[in-house]
Amino acid sequence: MHHALVFSTSKHSSGDGDAASWLANFADDFAFLHPLDAPRWLHQGHAAELHCQPDDSFETKNLLRNNDFQTLRRRAADKQLDVNIVPADRRRKKILIADMDSTIITSESLDDLAALAGLADAVTAITKRAMAGEIDFEGALFERVSMLAGKSSRLFDQLIATTIPTSGAIELVHTMRTNGAKCYLVSGGFDVITGPVAALCGFHDHRANHMHVRDNKILGTVQKPILDRKAKATYLKHYCKQNGIDPIDAATIGDGANDLAMLQAAGMGVAFEGKPLLLSKVTIQLNHTDLRGLLYLQGYKERDFIANKI
Repeated sequence: MHHALVFSTSKHSSGDGDAASWLANFADDFAFLHPLDAPRWLHQGHAAELHCQPDDSFETKNLLRNNDFQTLRRRAADKQLDVNIVPADRRRKKILIADMDSTIITSESLDDLAALAGLADAVTAITKRAMAGEIDFEGALFERVSMLAGKSSRLFDQLIATTIPTSGAIELVHTMRTNGAKCYLVSGGFDVITGPVAALCGFHDHRANHMHVRDNKILGTVQKPILDRKAKATYLKHYCKQNGIDPIDAATIGDGANDLAMLQAAGMGVAFEGKPLLLSKVTIQLNHTDLRGLLYLQGYKERDFIANKI
């Protein structure tokens, strides 16, 4: 089976020159993948690809146990480069399911809300443990939200005003939409923020938890059932069925333990600056590349990127 080997970074540019020269120092390291051609630019100085035909025994699902590939990945990481390999067949995906916090936006929205309420340290400590998979997501969510009881709902307006999209988020969604893909934002955060973020980035729809408010006060409770790890994978199936799309033609992206099932169920599940649990279980990883990296993985070139609003 033919595969595409993709090198990418957003942390520096190689400047002028050809892609083969950019990757010359890694040629011996990826020779085991049996390249079929020379590297070529997807984005000058930031991303390049080459086609390969590995041995029949090669399986992308086993990459985390493939010593040769892990050596290549470590050497690339030393130069702040991501290296990933994906099947060339059905490479461009027809649906995108994206996590929001620390993925489509730069921070954890509940932590930001807590900071605005003067509760940063207590809430952030719980968030870190939940994202690492050390404690139950639902219990952690209830505990953090309860701390906000009695605070003004005007904090939501401040939160929206200070939320920053991750670099490449708008290009990712608009480019995939322009090429016919359906795009959905599915978050364990809250709909008060997923709505504005989805509108800004161009998602077709969004799903998240709902925090109870009455008389302009946060009550400190959350509507059940909770949108958790299992629910994210369920939404992937739901949206694929709704649009008549096989999950193999889906791309999913997220950073924390709550995203694991969703990433594993998709044809292209990507750990974006992933927590250690994801890095130990998800083969496709973007640690040095912004969200345009998911476009490179699908074979999109810089000239294909769409940054205008839908």
